[in-house]
Amino acid sequence: MEYRYLGRSGLKVSTITMGTMTFGGAGAFSATGTTQLAEAKRLIDLCIDSGVNLIDTANVYSAGLSEEIIGEALGGKRKGDVLIASKVRFPMGDGPNDQGLSRHHIVRACEESLKRLRTDVIDIYFLHEWDGSTPLEETLGALDTLVRQGKIRYVGCSNFSAWHMMKALAISDRNGWPRFVTQQIHYTLEAREAEYELVPVSVDQGLGILVWSPIAGGFLSGKYRRGQLTSRQIGGWKEPPIRDEERLWRIVDTLVEIGQARGVSAAQVALAWLLGRPAVTSLVVGGKSEEQFRDNVAAASLKLSGEERQRLDAVSAPPLIYPYWHQHATARGRFGPADFDLGEVGQIGASAKQE
Repeated sequence: MEYRYLGRSGLKVSTITMGTMTFGGAGAFSATGTTQLAEAKRLIDLCIDSGVNLIDTANVYSAGLSEEIIGEALGGKRKGDVLIASKVRFPMGDGPNDQGLSRHHIVRACEESLKRLRTDVIDIYFLHEWDGSTPLEETLGALDTLVRQGKIRYVGCSNFSAWHMMKALAISDRNGWPRFVTQQIHYTLEAREAEYELVPVSVDQGLGILVWSPIAGGFLSGKYRRGQLTSRQIGGWKEPPIRDEERLWRIVDTLVEIGQARGVSAAQVALAWLLGRPAVTSLVVGGKSEEQFRDNVAAASLKLSGEERQRLDAVSAPPLIYPYWHQHATARGRFGPADFDLGEVGQIGASAKQE
């Protein structure tokens, strides 16, 4: 297992993070999986034994049941150097203050997560989604309070836009509050929109990237081909959206071809591609079985050749939307480390690559 620094922090995390959205299976989350305690214990032990040192969850996953299962599975004791990440933002009740990023909700939600996880501290606490109704000063001040109280160690954001992040970082810098060290985003060969703004911000501002649903909810696993629905879709789960099915299947065809030539799964190829992208620290992988987790963890040691990467870059290249087509035409000679040269497929500033 490889370990990378999380952004500019001194914390090292495994390149594969254990995702636990499938734990519990309550409500709408039953479409993603229904893993219960006994199986969760086996899967957690498997991941830890494979070198995974970060377990990712959220209070909203099965209305807190995912956190409870993790807490029970770990027995209230951290095994070795196991880190826990959780999130806050989405509704945890029907009351008017049971959601959002107010000081009231953040502090209460964190304390409730700590109880469910049976731990004294959450290592990485994510703002799960933007809240445009709460001043960022209030939100970030609440995170500062929790850090000072020793209830959380590092802070991050998830599903923010680039301007949201930059505004938050400026406020943190101005007030001497903890900065985001990471963002957790959706980023795959099929969905490369993050390369327009989110990845460059991470490179420029020193944020690590954790990727959620890195094989697009199963689409990039190679198990599904044209005309087939994933098990999540059949269960009614809508993420991630697929806007160009023919492009998706061209990407899958290429993944399968490379995987067959290398004797590995298409999923491993898709994950290995991501681990070679700038600022990407770790991939949050989930699963319903030991087989899925073993296969995904194996991607940490798969290194793609330059030719293989070029094939994948070409089949998945994002379009040059404005202002990038204009920058490509007129500013390429003065691009900096965080500028993606989207006009040259897969080419980026060499200094933006993570060591």
